[in-house]
Amino acid sequence: MVKKILLVLVAVIAALAGVVATRPATYKVTRTATIAAPPERVYGLINDYHRWAGWSPWAKLDPNMKVTYGGPDSGVGASYAWLGNSDVGEGRMTTLENRPNEYVKIKLEFIKPFESNSITEFTVKPEGGASQVSWDMTGDANFMTKLFTLFASMDSMVGPDFEKGLKQMKVVAEAAQ
Repeated sequence: MVKKILLVLVAVIAALAGVVATRPATYKVTRTATIAAPPERVYGLINDYHRWAGWSPWAKLDPNMKVTYGGPDSGVGASYAWLGNSDVGEGRMTTLENRPNEYVKIKLEFIKPFESNSITEFTVKPEGGASQVSWDMTGDANFMTKLFTLFASMDSMVGPDFEKGLKQMKVVAEAAQ
């Protein structure tokens, strides 16, 4: 009887692993917003990690989060590391590329609660007297990510945070006028 139960358990695990293996190998989350502020003001909020506390959707989840800045104050090589409660975990962001007032590319590394790497990109385009901002995150889906996305998509998990962050960025950028 125990042998049959073990065989069924192994078969279920093998079937689940097979289903997980068929999940997409990459993911992408994108959100956009129009902000009634010039591109240079919006870009400044993104390119300088010291200014993220004013709009980041995660900064307010743990008021005791420990933050460390590295490299230059802004631009390529600037970094931001955090260590917080279970809502924010632990990780690091490093600016890989930027084009003033237009684009910022960031390497995003999560350490806890699980290890994961992705690329985050912000694109800022003038639109009349405002700015069109796009926030994208792309990454490879490892086995654990694929397993997790059987129950919820990356878009449904991260997208609402991007929306909240863009709304907060809008408030900060528009208030600075």
